[in-house]
Amino acid sequence: MSVQSSVQSSAPSLAQASRTSLTHRAATVLAALGGLACLWFGLDFLFAPETAAAGFGIPAWPEGQAAGYFGVKAARDLANGAVILALLALGRRRSLAWVMLLMTIAPVGDCLSVLSHGGSYAAALGIHAATAAAVLVAAGLLFATSGPGRESGRESGRALDRSGV
Repeated sequence: MSVQSSVQSSAPSLAQASRTSLTHRAATVLAALGGLACLWFGLDFLFAPETAAAGFGIPAWPEGQAAGYFGVKAARDLANGAVILALLALGRRRSLAWVMLLMTIAPVGDCLSVLSHGGSYAAALGIHAATAAAVLVAAGLLFATSGPGRESGRESGRALDRSGV
C-alpha cells in the first residue's frame, strides 16, 4: 500500500469523524438548551406566573383557586429540565434520546391546548409546535450519536452487574 493511497483512504474517515463530532456537539447543545429552558419556564411560572402565562398563548387564564395550575405547570417544567440535565450530566445519551422523544408529548399537548382554547395559531405553532420540532431534532441527533453499545460504562452492562454489591 502506497503512502498516497493510505492518506486517501483515511480522508473519508477524518471527514466522517468530524461530522460525527459536530452532530454529537449539536445534540449536546440542543439537549442542554432544552433542559435549561425547561428550568427557566418552571421558575418563571413559579415566581412570576402572570407574566409567564401571558407568553404561553391562551388568552384567558385561570384566576382564584384555579390559578393553582400555574404551580402544576412550574413543577412539570422543573422536573423535565432536571431529568434532561441529569441524564446529560451522567452521560446517558441513549436514555436521554428516549426521554426527549417522549417529552415531545408536552409541547404537542400545549399546542393543542392553545388551539382549542382560543389561542392564536402564531402562538400554537410558533411557540409550542416549534418546541416539539426542536425536541424531536435533539432526540434524533442523540439517537444518531449514541447506540446500545456506545453508552458510557455506567449504563452498559456494568450498571446491571450487581455481583460486586
